[in-house]
Amino acid sequence: MLTIVLSEFVLLGLCHSWNTQILLFVIFLVLYLIIVPGNIVIVTSIITDPHLYSPMYFLLANLSFVDMWLSSITTPKMIIDFLREDKTISFGGCMSQVLFVHFAGGTEMVILVAMAYDRYVAICKPLHYTTIMSLQRCIGLVAIAWIVGFVHGMSHLGVIVQLPFCGPREIDSFFCDMPLVIKLACIDSDNLDSLMNIDCGFVAVTSFILLLISYTHILVTVHRSSKSGASKALSTCTAHITVVVLFFGPCIFIYVWPVSATWLDKFLAVFYTAITPLLNPAIYSLRNKEIKDAMKRFKSYCINSKANI
Repeated sequence: MLTIVLSEFVLLGLCHSWNTQILLFVIFLVLYLIIVPGNIVIVTSIITDPHLYSPMYFLLANLSFVDMWLSSITTPKMIIDFLREDKTISFGGCMSQVLFVHFAGGTEMVILVAMAYDRYVAICKPLHYTTIMSLQRCIGLVAIAWIVGFVHGMSHLGVIVQLPFCGPREIDSFFCDMPLVIKLACIDSDNLDSLMNIDCGFVAVTSFILLLISYTHILVTVHRSSKSGASKALSTCTAHITVVVLFFGPCIFIYVWPVSATWLDKFLAVFYTAITPLLNPAIYSLRNKEIKDAMKRFKSYCINSKANI
Protein backbone atom coordinates (compact mmCIF):
# COMPACT_ATOMS: atom_id res chain seq x y z
CA MET A 1 0.00 0.00 0.00
CA LEU A 2 1.40 3.39 -1.02
CA THR A 3 1.68 5.82 1.89
CA ILE A 4 1.44 9.53 1.14
CA VAL A 5 3.38 11.73 3.52
CA LEU A 6 1.69 15.10 3.93
CA SER A 7 3.92 18.16 3.78
CA GLU A 8 1.19 20.64 4.66
CA PHE A 9 -2.32 20.97 6.06
CA VAL A 10 -5.27 23.14 5.00
CA LEU A 11 -6.89 25.35 7.63
CA LEU A 12 -10.58 25.91 6.91
CA GLY A 13 -10.66 28.94 9.20
CA LEU A 14 -13.60 30.43 11.06
CA CYS A 15 -15.97 30.94 8.13
CA HIS A 16 -16.26 30.80 4.32
CA SER A 17 -17.95 34.10 3.51
CA TRP A 18 -15.48 36.61 2.03
CA ASN A 19 -17.32 39.62 3.50
CA THR A 20 -17.34 38.04 6.94
CA GLN A 21 -13.64 37.25 6.67
CA ILE A 22 -12.86 40.89 5.87
CA LEU A 23 -14.85 41.98 8.91
CA LEU A 24 -13.07 39.43 11.11
CA PHE A 25 -9.71 40.53 9.69
CA VAL A 26 -10.34 44.09 10.91
CA ILE A 27 -11.67 42.95 14.30
CA PHE A 28 -8.84 40.56 15.12
CA LEU A 29 -6.17 42.89 13.77
CA VAL A 30 -7.41 45.60 16.14
CA LEU A 31 -7.59 43.11 19.02
CA TYR A 32 -4.04 41.89 18.39
CA LEU A 33 -2.73 45.45 18.14
CA ILE A 34 -4.22 46.02 21.61
CA ILE A 35 -3.10 42.71 23.14
CA VAL A 36 0.60 43.04 22.38
CA PRO A 37 1.16 46.69 23.43
CA GLY A 38 -1.19 46.26 26.41
CA ASN A 39 0.74 43.34 27.83
CA ILE A 40 4.09 44.95 26.99
CA VAL A 41 3.08 48.06 28.95
CA ILE A 42 2.13 45.93 31.98
CA VAL A 43 5.37 43.93 31.89
CA THR A 44 7.50 47.06 31.36
CA SER A 45 5.70 48.98 34.12
CA ILE A 46 6.24 46.17 36.61
CA ILE A 47 9.91 45.71 35.68
CA THR A 48 10.81 49.43 35.77
CA ASP A 49 8.70 50.63 38.71
CA PRO A 50 10.12 49.90 42.20
CA HIS A 51 6.64 50.41 43.68
CA LEU A 52 5.58 47.15 42.00
CA TYR A 53 8.46 45.00 43.24
CA SER A 54 6.26 42.46 45.02
CA PRO A 55 5.36 38.78 44.47
CA MET A 56 1.88 39.56 43.12
CA TYR A 57 3.19 41.84 40.39
CA PHE A 58 6.12 39.57 39.61
CA LEU A 59 3.62 36.80 38.88
CA LEU A 60 1.39 39.22 36.97
CA ALA A 61 4.31 40.20 34.72
CA ASN A 62 4.88 36.54 33.87
CA LEU A 63 1.16 36.07 33.20
CA SER A 64 1.11 39.05 30.82
CA PHE A 65 4.17 37.76 28.99
CA VAL A 66 2.61 34.30 28.54
CA ASP A 67 -0.67 35.87 27.39
CA MET A 68 1.17 37.87 24.74
CA TRP A 69 3.06 34.77 23.64
CA LEU A 70 -0.07 32.56 23.56
CA SER A 71 -1.91 35.05 21.39
CA SER A 72 1.06 35.43 19.02
CA ILE A 73 1.22 31.69 18.33
CA THR A 74 -2.06 31.58 16.42
CA THR A 75 -3.54 35.06 15.93
CA PRO A 76 -1.11 36.51 13.32
CA LYS A 77 -1.55 33.43 11.11
CA MET A 78 -5.33 33.64 11.50
CA ILE A 79 -5.32 37.36 10.57
CA ILE A 80 -3.24 36.75 7.44
CA ASP A 81 -5.40 33.80 6.39
CA PHE A 82 -8.52 35.98 6.39
CA LEU A 83 -7.08 37.61 3.23
CA ARG A 84 -5.95 34.37 1.57
CA GLU A 85 -7.86 31.75 -0.34
CA ASP A 86 -5.10 29.17 0.14
CA LYS A 87 -5.03 28.77 3.92
CA THR A 88 -2.26 26.21 4.21
CA ILE A 89 0.27 25.56 6.93
CA SER A 90 3.40 23.45 6.63
CA PHE A 91 3.79 20.24 8.61
CA GLY A 92 6.55 21.84 10.69
CA GLY A 93 4.45 24.94 11.28
CA CYS A 94 1.53 22.79 12.39
CA MET A 95 3.65 20.81 14.82
CA SER A 96 5.10 24.06 16.18
CA GLN A 97 1.62 25.39 16.89
CA VAL A 98 0.70 22.21 18.76
CA LEU A 99 3.88 22.44 20.84
CA PHE A 100 3.76 26.13 21.73
CA VAL A 101 -0.01 26.37 22.33
CA HIS A 102 0.20 23.63 24.95
CA PHE A 103 3.52 24.95 26.27
CA ALA A 104 2.05 28.42 26.83
CA GLY A 105 -1.31 27.06 28.01
CA GLY A 106 0.23 24.75 30.59
CA THR A 107 2.53 27.51 31.82
CA GLU A 108 -0.37 29.94 32.24
CA MET A 109 -2.40 27.43 34.23
CA VAL A 110 0.37 26.96 36.79
CA ILE A 111 1.04 30.72 36.98
CA LEU A 112 -2.65 31.26 37.78
CA VAL A 113 -2.32 28.66 40.56
CA ALA A 114 0.77 30.50 41.87
CA MET A 115 -1.16 33.78 41.85
CA ALA A 116 -3.99 32.15 43.81
CA TYR A 117 -1.46 30.81 46.31
CA ASP A 118 0.04 34.29 46.64
CA ARG A 119 -3.40 35.78 47.44
CA TYR A 120 -4.09 32.92 49.87
CA VAL A 121 -0.91 33.66 51.81
CA ALA A 122 -1.51 37.44 51.71
CA ILE A 123 -5.07 37.17 53.05
CA CYS A 124 -4.99 34.06 55.23
CA LYS A 125 -1.43 34.34 56.62
CA PRO A 126 -0.62 38.07 56.40
CA LEU A 127 1.94 38.05 59.24
CA HIS A 128 4.01 35.39 57.47
CA TYR A 129 3.56 36.73 53.93
CA THR A 130 7.06 38.18 53.54
CA THR A 131 8.68 35.01 54.82
CA ILE A 132 6.58 32.59 52.78
CA MET A 133 6.49 34.55 49.52
CA SER A 134 10.20 35.27 49.36
CA LEU A 135 12.01 36.07 46.13
CA GLN A 136 13.35 32.52 45.99
CA ARG A 137 9.83 31.09 46.42
CA CYS A 138 8.44 33.31 43.64
CA ILE A 139 11.23 32.38 41.24
CA GLY A 140 10.71 28.72 42.13
CA LEU A 141 6.96 28.92 41.42
CA VAL A 142 7.56 30.58 38.05
CA ALA A 143 10.26 28.04 37.19
CA ILE A 144 7.84 25.21 38.00
CA ALA A 145 5.23 26.84 35.75
CA TRP A 146 7.61 26.98 32.79
CA ILE A 147 8.84 23.44 33.38
CA VAL A 148 5.28 22.06 33.59
CA GLY A 149 4.35 23.97 30.43
CA PHE A 150 7.39 22.66 28.57
CA VAL A 151 6.78 19.04 29.60
CA HIS A 152 3.07 19.40 28.74
CA GLY A 153 3.86 20.79 25.27
CA MET A 154 6.57 18.23 24.54
CA SER A 155 4.33 15.34 25.59
CA HIS A 156 1.78 16.41 22.96
CA LEU A 157 4.42 16.96 20.30
CA GLY A 158 6.09 13.64 21.04
CA VAL A 159 2.82 11.82 20.38
CA ILE A 160 1.53 13.70 17.36
CA VAL A 161 4.77 14.09 15.40
CA GLN A 162 5.07 10.31 15.05
CA LEU A 163 1.57 9.79 13.67
CA PRO A 164 1.14 8.72 10.03
CA PHE A 165 -0.75 11.31 7.96
CA CYS A 166 -1.67 9.90 4.59
CA GLY A 167 -5.16 11.01 3.71
CA PRO A 168 -7.33 13.99 4.65
CA ARG A 169 -5.43 17.19 5.33
CA GLU A 170 -8.19 19.70 6.12
CA ILE A 171 -8.36 21.06 9.67
CA ASP A 172 -11.69 22.68 10.49
CA SER A 173 -10.20 25.48 12.58
CA PHE A 174 -7.90 28.50 12.32
CA PHE A 175 -4.88 26.72 13.83
CA CYS A 176 -3.54 23.21 14.36
CA ASP A 177 -5.57 22.19 17.36
CA MET A 178 -4.49 18.87 18.85
CA PRO A 179 -7.86 17.03 18.75
CA LEU A 180 -8.46 18.01 15.11
CA VAL A 181 -4.98 17.01 13.94
CA ILE A 182 -5.30 13.61 15.63
CA LYS A 183 -8.45 12.92 13.62
CA LEU A 184 -6.42 13.19 10.39
CA ALA A 185 -4.03 10.40 11.36
CA CYS A 186 -4.32 7.13 9.42
CA ILE A 187 -4.92 5.09 12.56
CA ASP A 188 -7.68 4.56 15.09
CA SER A 189 -7.57 7.77 17.12
CA ASP A 190 -9.83 6.74 20.01
CA ASN A 191 -6.94 5.73 22.25
CA LEU A 192 -5.02 8.89 21.37
CA ASP A 193 -8.05 11.02 22.19
CA SER A 194 -8.29 9.35 25.58
CA LEU A 195 -4.56 9.84 26.17
CA MET A 196 -4.85 13.52 25.27
CA ASN A 197 -7.84 13.98 27.58
CA ILE A 198 -5.92 12.36 30.44
CA ASP A 199 -2.82 14.49 29.81
CA CYS A 200 -4.76 17.75 29.52
CA GLY A 201 -7.07 16.72 32.33
CA PHE A 202 -4.16 16.13 34.70
CA VAL A 203 -2.78 19.64 34.14
CA ALA A 204 -6.07 21.53 33.78
CA VAL A 205 -8.21 19.76 36.37
CA THR A 206 -5.40 19.57 38.95
CA SER A 207 -4.71 23.27 38.52
CA PHE A 208 -8.42 24.09 38.69
CA ILE A 209 -8.88 22.06 41.90
CA LEU A 210 -5.91 23.83 43.51
CA LEU A 211 -7.44 27.14 42.49
CA LEU A 212 -10.79 26.20 44.01
CA ILE A 213 -9.10 25.18 47.27
CA SER A 214 -7.13 28.44 47.46
CA TYR A 215 -10.09 30.70 46.74
CA THR A 216 -12.37 28.73 49.07
CA HIS A 217 -9.94 29.33 51.93
CA ILE A 218 -9.71 32.98 50.92
CA LEU A 219 -13.47 33.48 50.83
CA VAL A 220 -13.92 31.76 54.20
CA THR A 221 -11.22 33.95 55.73
CA VAL A 222 -12.66 37.09 54.17
CA HIS A 223 -16.12 36.21 55.46
CA ARG A 224 -14.76 36.11 59.01
CA SER A 225 -12.76 39.34 58.73
CA SER A 226 -13.77 42.98 59.00
CA LYS A 227 -15.93 44.59 56.33
CA SER A 228 -13.21 47.00 55.18
CA GLY A 229 -10.62 44.26 54.82
CA ALA A 230 -13.15 41.96 53.18
CA SER A 231 -14.03 44.57 50.56
CA LYS A 232 -10.42 45.09 49.48
CA ALA A 233 -9.65 41.35 49.46
CA LEU A 234 -12.76 40.54 47.46
CA SER A 235 -11.91 43.25 44.94
CA THR A 236 -8.51 41.67 44.29
CA CYS A 237 -9.80 38.10 44.24
CA THR A 238 -12.71 38.94 41.95
CA ALA A 239 -10.25 39.97 39.22
CA HIS A 240 -8.26 36.75 39.70
CA ILE A 241 -11.36 34.53 39.71
CA THR A 242 -12.67 36.22 36.56
CA VAL A 243 -9.42 35.46 34.72
CA VAL A 244 -9.45 31.86 35.98
CA VAL A 245 -13.00 31.23 34.74
CA LEU A 246 -12.37 32.88 31.37
CA PHE A 247 -9.22 30.85 30.76
CA PHE A 248 -10.02 27.45 32.27
CA GLY A 249 -13.60 27.25 31.00
CA PRO A 250 -12.77 27.03 27.27
CA CYS A 251 -9.68 24.85 27.86
CA ILE A 252 -11.60 22.26 29.87
CA PHE A 253 -14.43 22.03 27.33
CA ILE A 254 -11.99 21.69 24.39
CA TYR A 255 -9.40 19.30 25.78
CA VAL A 256 -10.91 17.52 28.80
CA TRP A 257 -14.63 17.21 28.13
CA PRO A 258 -14.87 18.01 24.41
CA VAL A 259 -18.19 18.96 22.82
CA SER A 260 -19.31 17.77 19.41
CA ALA A 261 -20.32 21.18 18.02
CA THR A 262 -17.60 22.46 15.66
CA TRP A 263 -18.76 26.08 15.86
CA LEU A 264 -18.54 25.96 19.68
CA ASP A 265 -15.01 24.52 19.52
CA LYS A 266 -13.98 27.39 17.24
CA PHE A 267 -15.58 29.97 19.52
CA LEU A 268 -13.88 28.56 22.61
CA ALA A 269 -10.52 28.33 20.80
CA VAL A 270 -10.79 31.97 19.74
CA PHE A 271 -11.75 32.91 23.26
CA TYR A 272 -8.72 31.48 25.05
CA THR A 273 -6.16 32.33 22.34
CA ALA A 274 -7.31 35.85 21.40
CA ILE A 275 -9.94 37.18 23.80
CA THR A 276 -8.53 36.12 27.19
CA PRO A 277 -5.07 37.66 26.51
CA LEU A 278 -6.94 40.91 25.81
CA LEU A 279 -9.15 40.73 28.90
CA ASN A 280 -6.35 39.91 31.34
CA PRO A 281 -4.51 43.26 31.09
CA ALA A 282 -7.83 45.10 31.04
CA ILE A 283 -9.09 43.32 34.16
CA TYR A 284 -5.88 43.79 36.12
CA SER A 285 -5.05 47.33 34.99
CA LEU A 286 -8.54 48.80 35.24
CA ARG A 287 -9.18 47.34 38.71
CA ASN A 288 -5.73 47.98 40.16
CA LYS A 289 -4.78 51.48 41.28
CA GLU A 290 -1.08 50.64 41.68
CA ILE A 291 -0.86 49.38 38.09
CA LYS A 292 -2.59 52.50 36.77
CA ASP A 293 -0.29 54.74 38.81
CA ALA A 294 2.76 52.85 37.53
CA MET A 295 1.57 53.29 33.94
CA LYS A 296 1.18 57.03 34.52
CA ARG A 297 4.72 57.24 35.94
CA PHE A 298 6.07 55.25 33.00
CA LYS A 299 4.25 57.53 30.54
CA SER A 300 5.64 60.64 32.26
CA TYR A 301 9.14 59.16 32.20
CA CYS A 302 8.88 58.49 28.45
CA ILE A 303 7.59 62.03 27.77
CA ASN A 304 10.34 63.61 29.85
CA SER A 305 13.01 61.46 28.18
CA LYS A 306 11.87 62.63 24.74
CA ALA A 307 11.82 66.24 25.89
CA ASN A 308 15.43 66.01 27.10
CA ILE A 309 16.72 64.60 23.81
